[in-house]
Formats: sequence, C-alpha cells, structure tokens
Amino acid sequence: MRTKWIVGLAVVVVVGLLAWFGPRVYAEYIAEDSAPAATVDTSGAVAAEGDINGDWAVVPGGGANTTAAGYTVDEVLNGADVTVVGTTPDVTGSVTVADDQVTAGSIVVQTATITTDSDRRDNQFRNNIFDVAANPTATFTVTEPADLSALPTDGTSGTVALTGTLELAGQTQPVTVQADALRSGSELVVSGAIPITFADYGIEPPSLGFVTVENAGTVDFLVVLDQS
Repeated sequence: MRTKWIVGLAVVVVVGLLAWFGPRVYAEYIAEDSAPAATVDTSGAVAAEGDINGDWAVVPGGGANTTAAGYTVDEVLNGADVTVVGTTPDVTGSVTVADDQVTAGSIVVQTATITTDSDRRDNQFRNNIFDVAANPTATFTVTEPADLSALPTDGTSGTVALTGTLELAGQTQPVTVQADALRSGSELVVSGAIPITFADYGIEPPSLGFVTVENAGTVDFLVVLDQS
C-alpha cells in the first residue's frame, strides 16, 4: 500500500512539473519566431536611372528585394510567445508619379497563397479566420499624394508617408504608413508595415485553448516596381 502511495505521489509530482515546465521548455527550445517580414535592402544598390515621374508596375524583383506581402501577428502557442509571419509573392499593382508625387496607386495581394511555417495554421487562416474563398484579395489604395521629391538617387533609402485605404475581408479602413523607399537602377523598392486591429475588419482572432492570437498585428509589404 505504501509503495502504491509513493508511486501515485510521484506521478502527481511529475504531471505537475510537466504542467509547469512544459510550456516554458516549449517556449525556449521548440517554439520559434518566424523570420521577420522583408524590408528594403540597400546592399548592392546602385544610383537611380531615369526620371521618377511616370507609370510604375509591380515586378517580381530578386534577391533580398523580392516582391512579397502578408502579415505579422503575435500568438501564444502551447504557452509560448511566438511571432508569426505569413507571406506570398502573388502581388500585383501599379503606381503613377507626377511632379515627384505619387498621385495614384494600388497594391493587390492574393490571400489564398499566404503561407507560414505551419500548414495547420494556414488552413485555419484560409478557411475559418479570413475565408479566402469569399475574400480572395487584400488591397491597399493610395488616396492622398505622397511626396517623393526628397527620395535619394544615390542608392541609399529614404522614407515616404503613404496615406490610403486598406481593404481586408470585405471591410475598408483608412490607413497611414511610414514606408522605406529605394531607387536603384530602374527599380523603385518600397516596404512597410501597416498596423491593424482585426476587429476593425470584422476578423476574429482564434482562441483555441492551445493557441491564442493577439487582436492586432501588421499587414506587411515589400514591392519592387519598374517603369512600364
């Protein structure tokens, strides 16, 4: 009887230790943050070619400056704080520049191909959270002129304030973002992270017991444009 009592106590202690240390071990040794969303990279940049005024179209780019867009969000997964980044290269769009001002432009992202490092998470995003069948795209549209006159032409980057609307899940909200911009050769590279609160777009972050997603995040983009 005494032996059974000792064994039982040992089991309780082990279970308690696992309950206490398990999530912490997971957080420190197993759970990993995703690679951060891409930002403008000036390594290898060269002096700008031609006039910035004209019509620009999104192109694939290459290397560190490859067109992509998606989202960044923090979640608690099995007790571990994890930063999740989802991306897709399926981005299209165009920008018009006149008198060194962005006068029109839109960037369109295909939501069904946004992926993270987890198929399970991606299925939740596509089917239950965002419903990509009903909302196949997310779109940023410029609504106010953006001044590019101070943008460097020597292969270094600058910043530009972009004001527009962001359409997600059938809802449209006004947004502003301080974007990094680089002119290199014939290309214009722009990256930024637009802060969003999911409830503003009617999106309910999941809370499934083993995972809880924060109620805010960012919509990230790096787009490479060339004059068409």
